[in-house]
Formats: sequence, C-alpha cells, structure tokens
Amino acid sequence: MKREDVYSALFTIISAAALAAGAKTTSRKLRHWSDVSAAEQPAVFQVQRTENSDQRPGIPGKWTMNLDIFLYVNTSDDPNAAPTTILNPIVDAIVNCLPSADPGGPVTLGTNRVSHAWVSGPIETSEGVLGNQEVAIIPVEIVGAE
Repeated sequence: MKREDVYSALFTIISAAALAAGAKTTSRKLRHWSDVSAAEQPAVFQVQRTENSDQRPGIPGKWTMNLDIFLYVNTSDDPNAAPTTILNPIVDAIVNCLPSADPGGPVTLGTNRVSHAWVSGPIETSEGVLGNQEVAIIPVEIVGAE
C-alpha cells in the first residue's frame, strides 16, 4: 500500500468540499486553534491518527487507517453570531463527500488502493464553550484495498 497516495487523495477531496462550503484554510499540518487567526478561519486540518493491519493466513492483508478532520470557526468579528451556523455547512460538505458505509459500492477516493472511506464515529464539537471559537472533530476511517 502506498499510504501517501491514500492520505493525499483524501485531503484533495475533503479540501475541495470544505473550500466550496466556505473554508479559508486547509492543511495536513495541525495547528491549535489559538495559532490560527480569525482571518484564516474557517480552517480544516487532516490529521493521521492510527493504522491497523489485519493479516490472516491465505487471505490478502488489509489496512484500516483512522484520521481526524479538525474544523475551526471563529466569529470574533460578529460576537452575536453563533459559530455553529458557519461550522454546520462545512461539516455537512465533508460528511457528504464521504458517504456512510454503503452496500451499493465502494468509496475509493479515486484510487485503486482504497475499498472504503467514510465518517466513522461521533463528530465532536465544542458547542460554544470556547466563546467565539468553535471546534469540530470528524473521525474518518479508510480501509485499504491491498
């Protein structure tokens, strides 16, 4: 498996969806929200988390990769605005570009190295506890085809 091909393909798809929904910054290098200016937000970061190998005798092995997509939104320019009103459309765009596990066919990320890619698990948000700053973490799982 060529990991970089897979991670790069995912980033290309997620970045395009996030930018179309209003994101200003995308990166594969995570920065803390306090290091991302309000002018750079909404910002989306892809972060590799874990990889798991499933090897069995007589069966081709497969890899499962787990990533987090961090989304930051800041409304300091309009303290009366709810950050989630900006965050939710970008979360929707990311979720919709990686549909749930679908028995109708694979989500390959445009490569022959992936059999499935989807949002996997709860999406966490700070839901206003950070004031004008909002953070969401979207878990993504990729299953390698090789």
